[in-house]
Amino acid sequence: MAVIEILCAFVVFLLALYYYIITPFEYWKKRGIPGPEPLPPFGNFLPVILGKISIGDQMARFYQTYKHLPVFGVYARRQQVLAVNDPDLIKTVLIKEFSKFSNRGVALNEVAEPLSQHLFALETKRWRPLRARLSPIFTSGKLKETFSMILDCSNTLEKYLDSLVSEGEPIDMREVTAKFTTDVIGTCGFGIDMNAMSSEQSKFREIGREFFGPGWKQALKIRLRESLSGLYTLLGYILPRDETTIFFTKVVMDVIEYRKKNNIVRPDYINALMDIQKHAEKFDFKITDHLLAAQAFVFFVAGFETSATTIANALYELAQNQDVQHKLRNEIKEHFDTNDGEWHYENIKELSCLDGVFKETLRKYPPITVIMRRSMEEHTFEDLKLTIPKNTKIFIPIYAIHHDPDIYPNPEAFDIDRFKGNVAAARHPMYYLPFGDGPRNCIGARFAVYQTKIGLIKILRNYKVDVCSQTQIPYINHPRTFTLTPKHQIMLKVTKLES
Repeated sequence: MAVIEILCAFVVFLLALYYYIITPFEYWKKRGIPGPEPLPPFGNFLPVILGKISIGDQMARFYQTYKHLPVFGVYARRQQVLAVNDPDLIKTVLIKEFSKFSNRGVALNEVAEPLSQHLFALETKRWRPLRARLSPIFTSGKLKETFSMILDCSNTLEKYLDSLVSEGEPIDMREVTAKFTTDVIGTCGFGIDMNAMSSEQSKFREIGREFFGPGWKQALKIRLRESLSGLYTLLGYILPRDETTIFFTKVVMDVIEYRKKNNIVRPDYINALMDIQKHAEKFDFKITDHLLAAQAFVFFVAGFETSATTIANALYELAQNQDVQHKLRNEIKEHFDTNDGEWHYENIKELSCLDGVFKETLRKYPPITVIMRRSMEEHTFEDLKLTIPKNTKIFIPIYAIHHDPDIYPNPEAFDIDRFKGNVAAARHPMYYLPFGDGPRNCIGARFAVYQTKIGLIKILRNYKVDVCSQTQIPYINHPRTFTLTPKHQIMLKVTKLES
């Protein structure tokens, strides 16, 4: 009798295990939505979890098979994810029905990682009022006020590059541009000299390098945050604060206190945070020092990294496309001479070749390769006759779309004519989303455009870039970083031009 009871219990256990492990992976099949076969309990992203391939490249592989469909289904571990290919459905998610998809669905843990509660990851309740308060910092009027500061940093960039070029060795341009954008963010956003382009080691540059690097610490944090949130929260109460949280929070709060005591007002990010702190009673959630520091932190890390990589990637392409580099340099020189060596905010928009280089670089190398959303409530896609429940994840495989030959012929070629009037107008606007779209697009997009373009102007007016024996061709995406990042250095030969 005991044996039978044990066998029954074992069968019940196996059935329960089957139900727990297998049943979630039948979700899309039951609803008639095609997709790649998942591997329980890991779903479709085990290579991503193991750090063998980036999520953008993994989604691009799936996209090749299912791009003829408006949507397809995948699984992130045990959670169902709807991948959206159709541009009209993308517009529905990002714009038309934004209120139903306003959450990114990105994991955060404010106990273990206080700086993770930033604008990019925050749930809608806190995101909406904070975004409304911070958006005015990035208007055209505010950018005009910071334009001269970006130019000053670009002058320092020229001197820094001169010192490197004089050594006669290939230069890691991604490291150079990261130092430039670190100084720009520090100056324009915080009123701080971050000293990244000096011989001294900059703490801010160290933080940026670690945050976007492929190191085991960042990988472990992401895995714990996404898969073991309860344990991660417990560790947050037990373990001491990490050095980055302590340092960055102290810097931000010290700057705020200094400005208060000295009655300093600047049209920058810190000033906006001070305004939020001053009117904390208007928010229906607590405005803590860590919450304020987190908003400054995301502006810093996102502002320097995405622009730095974009400048470096543009130089990487221009080094391989000398005709485009020559054309752009001539355009820069022509505008420089016309304006008597002065650059003004309005001038940048007039550089059509520069704009083409900028847009084509972001087409090939979008910083965020998969745009993510999470449904806030049950939603029915009428054309598909598909109803998804609350908390369903949405993936928009923008890297794959940007490299689709049916949308961008010969996608691996660097072709700035893709963004000329008629050609661009014929393309659905949802097929080009380097900054996302809708109310939750990149808040600092305008700032990124000017920071990147000024960096390229300063470098290409004074220097010629070429490939060399240390240049890695083809470009390889790093498999273990959140944003699109090269696995290799961007090593280029840089030659000073005659004035």
